[in-house]
Amino acid sequence: MRTAALLLAALAYATAEVYFQEDFGKDYTERWIQSEHKNDYGKFELSAGKFFGDAERDAGIKTAQDAKFYSIAAKFPKKFSNKGKSTVIQFTVKHEQGIDCGGGYVKVMASDVDLKDFHGETPYNVMFGPDICGPGTKKVHVIFNYKGKNHLIKKDIRCKDDELTHLYTLVLNADNTYEVQIDGEKVESGDLESDWDLLPAKKIKDPDAKKPEDWDEREYIDDPEDSKPEDWEKPEHIPDPEAKKPEDWDDDMDGEWEPPMIDNPEYKGDWKPKQIKNPEYKGKWIHPEIDNPEYTPDDELYLYNDWGAIGIDIWQVKSGSIFDNILVADSIEDAQAHAAETFDKLKEEEKTKKEAHDEEERKKREEEEKKRKEEEDAKKEDEDEKDDDEEEEEKADEKDHDEL
Repeated sequence: MRTAALLLAALAYATAEVYFQEDFGKDYTERWIQSEHKNDYGKFELSAGKFFGDAERDAGIKTAQDAKFYSIAAKFPKKFSNKGKSTVIQFTVKHEQGIDCGGGYVKVMASDVDLKDFHGETPYNVMFGPDICGPGTKKVHVIFNYKGKNHLIKKDIRCKDDELTHLYTLVLNADNTYEVQIDGEKVESGDLESDWDLLPAKKIKDPDAKKPEDWDEREYIDDPEDSKPEDWEKPEHIPDPEAKKPEDWDDDMDGEWEPPMIDNPEYKGDWKPKQIKNPEYKGKWIHPEIDNPEYTPDDELYLYNDWGAIGIDIWQVKSGSIFDNILVADSIEDAQAHAAETFDKLKEEEKTKKEAHDEEERKKREEEEKKRKEEEDAKKEDEDEKDDDEEEEEKADEKDHDEL
C-alpha cells in the first residue's frame, strides 16, 4: 500500500504543470506589454533595489514614477482550464520605498484579454495580493469573479508593510477550498462558499412568518404593586437657606432680592417602580427560516475554463515597489521549489544587508548629532568668553573713569 501511495504521489508530481513563470530578465519587455488604454501610465524599470543577494537573480520590475496608475500584462504560453486541479498563484513584492498608499497585487485573466487595452475595468478571474493605504488599509486582497461579478473575501488578511521582499501564495483547490500563504506560512484558509458571497444564502427568513401579537419579549416589567412614596416629590433645587440679602441691595434699583438656588440634598430624582420577572416572558422571537428557493449548490466554484494572462494594474502614491518571481502552476510543490531558488535565497541576504545599512545610517546619525552638539557647545563657549571679555573691558573703563 505504501509503495502504491508513493507511486501515485510521484505520478501526480510528474504530471504537474507550470503554466507561467516570470523572473524578469532583461528581455521581459518581449513578454510584458505596457497598456495603451491611457497615455499617462507610470513606467516600470528593471531593478533589484537597494538590498539584494544576486543582482541578476533578484531583479524585478519596479514602479518608477510617483502618483501614477500602472498597467502592464503578459500572456501565458497557452491557456488552460483548472477543472479537477489545483491552481497556485505566487509572486514576490517588495515595497522598498516605505509605501504609504498603493497596490501590490496581480490579476489573472482569460486568454482573450487585449493586453494593450488592459485597465482597471478589464474582467479577471482572480485578483490577489497586498494593498496598503495609510494605517487603516493593510490587507491581502483575494477577489474571485463569479458569473460576471467580483466578490471580495469576507475575512481580513493582514499583509506585510515593511521594506523587505515578501512571498504571496494563493492555492485554489478543486474541492472548493483555498489557502493563502505569506512567506511560505499559512495565514488563512477555508472554503469558497463560506468565505465569499458567491452564492445566495442557503436559508432565508420565512416571508409568511410573523411574530404573534401576544408574544411578550420583555424579560422584566414594572412591579404593579409598587407605588411611589408620599414624600418622594422634592424639588431638584431650593433657595440657599444660608444666603442673606446684601446690605447695599436696593430693591428699587436692583429689583426684589432672591436667594441663589442650590442642589436639594433631599432630591431623589424621577421615581421608577422596581422591576420584577415578567411571568408572560417568552424570550426573543426568532424568525423562522426556510430553504432559499434561489440557492443552488455549485461544486465548481473554483473552476475557470480559461486562464491565459496575468497583469499588474495598480495605483501608487509613492513609487518603488518591485514585483518578481511570478508563478502560476497546478502544484504547490512546484511553487515551493521555485520559491526555494528565488525568494528563499534572497530573503536572508536582503535582510542582512538592510540591517547593516540601517546600522550604518544609525551610526551616521549619531555622529552627525554628536558633531552638531560639539559645534553648538563650542559656539556657546566662544559667546561666553566674548561676554566675559566685554565685561572685563567695561570694568576697566569704569576704573579709568573713576581715577580721572
